[in-house]
Amino acid sequence: MNTRPALDPEILAFYSDRYEEDTRLRRTAHGRLEMLRTRELLGRFLPAAPAHVVDVGGATGVHARWLAEAGHTVDLIDPVPSHVARAGEIPGVRAQTGDARALPFDDASADVVLLLGPLYHLTERRDRVLALREAARVARPGGLVVAAAISRYAGLLELAALGEVSAENEPALRKALETGLHDPRSGFTTAYFHLPEELSGELAEVGLDAVTVYGVEGPSAPALDNLPLDQAEPMLGSAIRAARLLETDPAMICASPHFLAVGRVL
Repeated sequence: MNTRPALDPEILAFYSDRYEEDTRLRRTAHGRLEMLRTRELLGRFLPAAPAHVVDVGGATGVHARWLAEAGHTVDLIDPVPSHVARAGEIPGVRAQTGDARALPFDDASADVVLLLGPLYHLTERRDRVLALREAARVARPGGLVVAAAISRYAGLLELAALGEVSAENEPALRKALETGLHDPRSGFTTAYFHLPEELSGELAEVGLDAVTVYGVEGPSAPALDNLPLDQAEPMLGSAIRAARLLETDPAMICASPHFLAVGRVL
């Protein structure tokens, strides 16, 4: 078994003290759009229940909950102890602390391995590839690895929708666009933002087959960011249809703040 890598203390503090994932995905319009589209995309590829799903970086169990309710067996791994405590209260979910780069599971022991967050915070390519290699190791032959990533353009598009691109933050935005490295002083924690072809290449590097990258939210997310939930709710159907139409369009995929990459183990 690999030695468990250390979690960046800044990231741990962010998720322990300053950020509430359940609130974002359930109580904001953009979060609802991301949640609904993620479930839609996963629903296309998940095997019929009961399947064994490993939810790596599963936080408080926002996805593990509906997966367990659908009849799947879910093992959730997260590096934040408070997340694990909450996820462990969900019926049908087994939760433990752990790191995406050293998974505590046997080879070929899961039907699906989800990484719906770990790649956000692994700023070095070698660490992202290690996490994906671990996921591919744990998934059985013919099984799926599904990984989420943040778009390289997400920060710029969010600020532009709010009218907050300025002379003061333009240099930092240019640097983020060039390097993919997000400055935690801007509100989010330490993170890496992907290009779609880069994400696809990382999955292919660990031997995953038939890799496809999908845009999750589509072009409506910035508009929804500016609306309270009661006003945005009637727009969600349109937003989902637009996202679906453009989900693999190479000219528009980066309009989505998040990507979802799907690959199959040979």
